[in-house]
Amino acid sequence: MKSFYLTDVGKVRDHNEDSVIIVKNGNNEYLMAIADGMGGHRAGEVASSIAINYLGEHFKKTFVKMSKVDAVNWIRDSVNEINSLIFKHEKTHPESKGMGTTLVLAILTKNYLLFGNVGDSSGFVMKDKKLHKVTYDHTLVNLLVSAGELTKEEASVHPKKNVLMKALGATVEVDVDIFDCDMDISEILLSSDGLTGMLDREQIEKVLLGEGSLEDKVVKLIRKANNRGGTDNISVAYLVREEGEDK
Repeated sequence: MKSFYLTDVGKVRDHNEDSVIIVKNGNNEYLMAIADGMGGHRAGEVASSIAINYLGEHFKKTFVKMSKVDAVNWIRDSVNEINSLIFKHEKTHPESKGMGTTLVLAILTKNYLLFGNVGDSSGFVMKDKKLHKVTYDHTLVNLLVSAGELTKEEASVHPKKNVLMKALGATVEVDVDIFDCDMDISEILLSSDGLTGMLDREQIEKVLLGEGSLEDKVVKLIRKANNRGGTDNISVAYLVREEGEDK
């Protein structure tokens, strides 16, 4: 496996509220995760840091050759714990009231690939040189598209396209979407909406299928998003299976 991640403040924001991680345990099992924070007084970066720091440490300490069922429960329990930690922080830091974060994660083992998602950060896989979005955005406009009240084209320019229907820190109870993914894939990509808000799936796919190293492609994606306006923080986590590795 090869992996690389990068986060960038973008062209408009004055600070970065995204957090990102890729971590491997002793059994060559991988956790990838991106959290996109929100809230005033820089509370968004606190919320996203709480999520990513907890996940990274918890994965290294507790995730060891889990069955798929146990891994699903691990994701649910981890997300609930992060949600609780955000509310606990708010109680002792009144200035951070209202903070929250999205979260998208992927866990790859030799036996399964799982994605977890709350909010509008995205998870993709590359299969047969085609990029597929795995996760579902928990946004108001996506809900309206699903209900047939908006087209995808209308949703992309809707004034409330960034309104979230789910986020960690928003409600005491949080329900994470979990996706059991086909193992016959060659690449995994996670991103915050700072990337997907600027580039569509076809544009992202073109970069990933183009020339350059894994690191070059991540940098190019962020550069392209900035060239198109960079209206939000941009984070990318990218993992590629090398030739000969089991799928």
